[in-house]
Amino acid sequence: MTGEKSVYEDPGTLTEEQAVRMLAGMNEVIRAGEEMRKLRAEMIPVFAGFGWTQEKIAQLTEMSQPAVSKQVAKYRKDDAPPPAVLSLDQYDTPWLEGRLWGLAEELSEVFGDTARCTPYVIAVARGKKRFTPRNVDELRRLVEEDLGRHRAELPAGYQDAYDRISRGLDLPPKATTPAAPTATASARRALACRIQRVRLRGDA
Repeated sequence: MTGEKSVYEDPGTLTEEQAVRMLAGMNEVIRAGEEMRKLRAEMIPVFAGFGWTQEKIAQLTEMSQPAVSKQVAKYRKDDAPPPAVLSLDQYDTPWLEGRLWGLAEELSEVFGDTARCTPYVIAVARGKKRFTPRNVDELRRLVEEDLGRHRAELPAGYQDAYDRISRGLDLPPKATTPAAPTATASARRALACRIQRVRLRGDA
């Protein structure tokens, strides 16, 4: 893969179907705790930046329209973040952590309880694991083990994605990443997770 181009590079190409896929997994765990509810709220200005109506955002996030309106109202027009860049080829730490999370979720889904990263993925979904540097290092090790054990069964895109993520995490964060100011760290992490999963499925 060269440059890791995808249909997500232009925010204008985001379709309702793609948004539904990105939010489906999140909606399943929203009820698990306050942290995921907060994350969902942080995603609302991201989707508003794509030009989605409040009615559509309420439908996709499974929230009431007044609740969505309240979140949108927190951002005055002049303070609203620009539309998020959805290319995988970004190198701020939350984005890379989100890509790693997405890769781990795909491995867990494919290999179930036999995947070394499955307990970690479950812990993240339940709010029992946070993305601290130590935990991210642990997840990298588990993902690397799973990739090594199942190399013959996986498309090359899985290893390629891990190599790019790992190289990015080993380097100092790029403060000049254009998309960094567009959303909170947790929202960028969640967005990168979903986009990485969609990309891996497209390469399978």
